Amino acid sequence: MPARIRLQRHGKKGRPFYHIVIADGRAPRDGRFIEKIGTYNPITNPAEIILDFDKALTWLQNGAQPSDTARAILSYKGVIYKSHLLKGVKKGALTEEQAEVKFQNWLREKEEKIEAKRRGLTEAERAERKKAFEEEAKVNEARAAELARKRAVELKAEKDAAAEEKAEEAVEAKAEETVEAKAEEAEGKAEETDKKESEV
Repeated sequence: MPARIRLQRHGKKGRPFYHIVIADGRAPRDGRFIEKIGTYNPITNPAEIILDFDKALTWLQNGAQPSDTARAILSYKGVIYKSHLLKGVKKGALTEEQAEVKFQNWLREKEEKIEAKRRGLTEAERAERKKAFEEEAKVNEARAAELARKRAVELKAEKDAAAEEKAEEAVEAKAEETVEAKAEEAEGKAEETDKKESEV
Protein backbone atom coordinates (compact mmCIF):
# COMPACT_ATOMS: atom_id res chain seq x y z
CA MET A 1 0.00 0.00 0.00
CA PRO A 2 1.46 3.42 -0.93
CA ALA A 3 2.46 6.06 1.57
CA ARG A 4 -0.26 8.55 2.49
CA ILE A 5 -0.02 12.25 3.21
CA ARG A 6 -2.56 12.79 5.97
CA LEU A 7 -3.41 14.57 9.20
CA GLN A 8 -2.64 13.29 12.66
CA ARG A 9 -4.91 14.79 15.35
CA HIS A 10 -3.52 16.42 18.48
CA GLY A 11 -4.85 19.07 20.83
CA LYS A 12 -7.61 19.13 23.46
CA LYS A 13 -11.23 18.15 23.08
CA GLY A 14 -12.93 20.82 20.97
CA ARG A 15 -9.55 22.48 20.19
CA PRO A 16 -8.02 20.33 17.43
CA PHE A 17 -4.47 20.75 16.15
CA TYR A 18 -3.08 18.56 13.38
CA HIS A 19 0.35 17.37 12.27
CA ILE A 20 0.70 16.79 8.52
CA VAL A 21 2.54 13.48 8.22
CA ILE A 22 3.66 10.87 5.74
CA ALA A 23 2.43 7.50 6.99
CA ASP A 24 1.89 3.97 5.76
CA GLY A 25 -1.68 3.59 4.49
CA ARG A 26 -2.26 0.67 6.92
CA ALA A 27 -1.13 2.59 10.02
CA PRO A 28 -3.83 3.99 12.37
CA ARG A 29 -4.66 7.69 12.19
CA ASP A 30 -2.62 8.74 15.23
CA GLY A 31 -0.16 5.84 15.04
CA ARG A 32 3.31 5.47 13.52
CA PHE A 33 4.37 7.79 10.74
CA ILE A 34 7.37 8.03 8.43
CA GLU A 35 7.94 11.79 8.48
CA LYS A 36 6.27 14.94 9.78
CA ILE A 37 6.14 17.67 7.10
CA GLY A 38 4.04 20.36 8.76
CA THR A 39 1.22 21.47 11.06
CA TYR A 40 -2.34 22.70 10.57
CA ASN A 41 -4.29 24.79 13.09
CA PRO A 42 -7.96 25.19 12.03
CA ILE A 43 -8.91 27.23 15.14
CA THR A 44 -7.31 30.47 13.93
CA ASN A 45 -8.92 32.58 11.22
CA PRO A 46 -7.52 32.26 8.56
CA ALA A 47 -6.27 28.77 9.43
CA GLU A 48 -2.54 28.58 10.20
CA ILE A 49 -0.66 26.14 7.97
CA ILE A 50 3.07 25.52 8.36
CA LEU A 51 4.35 23.20 5.63
CA ASP A 52 7.78 22.05 4.42
CA PHE A 53 7.06 22.76 0.75
CA ASP A 54 10.02 20.87 -0.73
CA LYS A 55 9.43 17.68 1.29
CA ALA A 56 5.72 17.70 0.45
CA LEU A 57 6.53 18.16 -3.25
CA THR A 58 9.12 15.36 -3.17
CA TRP A 59 6.72 12.91 -1.49
CA LEU A 60 3.93 13.84 -3.90
CA GLN A 61 6.19 13.24 -6.91
CA ASN A 62 7.33 9.92 -5.40
CA GLY A 63 3.74 8.66 -5.37
CA ALA A 64 2.42 9.48 -1.88
CA GLN A 65 -1.38 9.78 -1.98
CA PRO A 66 -2.89 12.69 -0.01
CA SER A 67 -6.13 12.32 1.95
CA ASP A 68 -8.97 14.71 0.99
CA THR A 69 -8.13 17.29 3.67
CA ALA A 70 -4.38 16.97 3.04
CA ARG A 71 -5.05 17.48 -0.69
CA ALA A 72 -6.99 20.68 0.10
CA ILE A 73 -4.10 21.93 2.28
CA LEU A 74 -1.48 21.07 -0.38
CA SER A 75 -3.60 22.79 -3.01
CA TYR A 76 -3.97 25.86 -0.77
CA LYS A 77 -0.19 26.04 -0.34
CA GLY A 78 0.49 25.49 -4.07
CA VAL A 79 2.24 22.10 -3.81
CA ILE A 80 -0.25 20.42 -6.17
CA TYR A 81 0.01 23.28 -8.70
CA LYS A 82 3.84 23.13 -8.59
CA SER A 83 3.71 19.33 -9.11
CA HIS A 84 1.38 19.87 -12.08
CA LEU A 85 3.79 22.44 -13.60
CA LEU A 86 6.78 20.09 -13.10
CA LYS A 87 4.90 17.31 -14.90
CA GLY A 88 4.39 19.76 -17.78
CA VAL A 89 8.14 20.49 -17.78
CA LYS A 90 8.92 16.72 -17.92
CA LYS A 91 6.58 16.31 -20.87
CA GLY A 92 8.17 19.30 -22.62
CA ALA A 93 5.02 21.46 -22.65
CA LEU A 94 6.91 24.37 -21.06
CA THR A 95 10.36 25.25 -19.78
CA GLU A 96 11.45 25.41 -16.14
CA GLU A 97 11.66 29.23 -16.30
CA GLN A 98 8.10 29.51 -17.61
CA ALA A 99 6.88 27.11 -14.92
CA GLU A 100 8.67 29.15 -12.23
CA VAL A 101 7.20 32.43 -13.54
CA LYS A 102 3.69 30.92 -13.56
CA PHE A 103 4.13 29.57 -10.06
CA GLN A 104 5.46 32.90 -8.69
CA ASN A 105 2.50 34.77 -10.25
CA TRP A 106 0.09 32.27 -8.66
CA LEU A 107 1.88 32.59 -5.32
CA ARG A 108 1.70 36.41 -5.42
CA GLU A 109 -2.05 36.33 -6.21
CA LYS A 110 -2.62 33.83 -3.40
CA GLU A 111 -0.73 36.02 -0.89
CA GLU A 112 -2.78 39.05 -1.96
CA LYS A 113 -6.03 37.09 -1.43
CA ILE A 114 -4.91 35.93 2.02
CA GLU A 115 -3.86 39.45 3.00
CA ALA A 116 -7.18 40.85 1.73
CA LYS A 117 -9.02 38.26 3.82
CA ARG A 118 -6.94 39.15 6.88
CA ARG A 119 -7.62 42.87 6.33
CA GLY A 120 -11.30 42.17 5.79
CA LEU A 121 -11.43 40.18 9.01
CA THR A 122 -9.72 42.93 11.02
CA GLU A 123 -12.03 45.55 9.49
CA ALA A 124 -15.05 43.33 10.22
CA GLU A 125 -13.86 42.88 13.82
CA ARG A 126 -13.35 46.63 14.15
CA ALA A 127 -16.83 47.33 12.73
CA GLU A 128 -18.31 44.69 15.04
CA ARG A 129 -16.58 46.21 18.08
CA LYS A 130 -17.76 49.68 17.06
CA LYS A 131 -21.33 48.44 16.63
CA ALA A 132 -21.22 46.69 20.02
CA PHE A 133 -19.85 49.88 21.62
CA GLU A 134 -22.64 51.97 20.04
CA GLU A 135 -25.29 49.50 21.21
CA GLU A 136 -23.81 49.57 24.71
CA ALA A 137 -23.83 53.38 24.65
CA LYS A 138 -27.52 53.32 23.63
CA VAL A 139 -28.32 50.92 26.46
CA ASN A 140 -26.42 53.14 28.91
CA GLU A 141 -28.26 56.24 27.68
CA ALA A 142 -31.63 54.46 28.01
CA ARG A 143 -30.66 53.31 31.50
CA ALA A 144 -29.58 56.85 32.47
CA ALA A 145 -32.84 58.28 31.07
CA GLU A 146 -34.86 55.71 33.05
CA LEU A 147 -32.93 56.53 36.23
CA ALA A 148 -33.45 60.27 35.64
CA ARG A 149 -37.18 59.70 35.13
CA LYS A 150 -37.42 57.63 38.33
CA ARG A 151 -35.44 60.28 40.22
CA ALA A 152 -37.76 63.00 38.90
CA VAL A 153 -40.80 60.99 40.04
CA GLU A 154 -39.20 60.51 43.48
CA LEU A 155 -38.37 64.24 43.75
CA LYS A 156 -41.94 65.15 42.75
CA ALA A 157 -43.30 62.74 45.35
CA GLU A 158 -40.97 64.26 47.97
CA LYS A 159 -42.04 67.80 46.99
CA ASP A 160 -45.73 66.80 47.12
CA ALA A 161 -45.21 65.19 50.52
CA ALA A 162 -43.41 68.34 51.78
CA ALA A 163 -46.18 70.57 50.39
CA GLU A 164 -48.83 68.39 52.07
CA GLU A 165 -46.91 68.55 55.33
CA LYS A 166 -46.71 72.36 55.09
CA ALA A 167 -50.43 72.55 54.28
CA GLU A 168 -51.22 70.34 57.29
CA GLU A 169 -48.97 72.49 59.49
CA ALA A 170 -50.70 75.62 58.18
CA VAL A 171 -54.13 74.08 58.86
CA GLU A 172 -53.02 73.06 62.37
CA ALA A 173 -51.58 76.56 63.01
CA LYS A 174 -54.83 78.13 61.80
CA ALA A 175 -56.84 75.78 64.00
CA GLU A 176 -54.64 76.71 66.97
CA GLU A 177 -55.04 80.40 66.16
CA THR A 178 -58.83 80.09 65.97
CA VAL A 179 -58.88 78.13 69.24
CA GLU A 180 -56.69 80.80 70.88
CA ALA A 181 -58.85 83.58 69.40
CA LYS A 182 -62.02 81.88 70.70
CA ALA A 183 -60.38 81.41 74.09
CA GLU A 184 -59.42 85.10 74.19
CA GLU A 185 -62.90 86.07 73.06
CA ALA A 186 -64.41 83.90 75.77
CA GLU A 187 -62.06 85.47 78.31
CA GLY A 188 -63.00 88.95 77.07
CA LYS A 189 -66.71 88.11 77.40
CA ALA A 190 -66.16 86.67 80.86
CA GLU A 191 -64.34 89.85 81.92
CA GLU A 192 -67.16 92.00 80.52
CA THR A 193 -69.77 90.01 82.41
CA ASP A 194 -67.68 90.30 85.57
CA LYS A 195 -67.48 94.11 85.13
CA LYS A 196 -71.21 94.34 84.54
CA GLU A 197 -71.90 92.26 87.62
CA SER A 198 -69.54 94.36 89.73
CA GLU A 199 -71.20 97.55 88.49
CA VAL A 200 -74.63 96.27 89.40
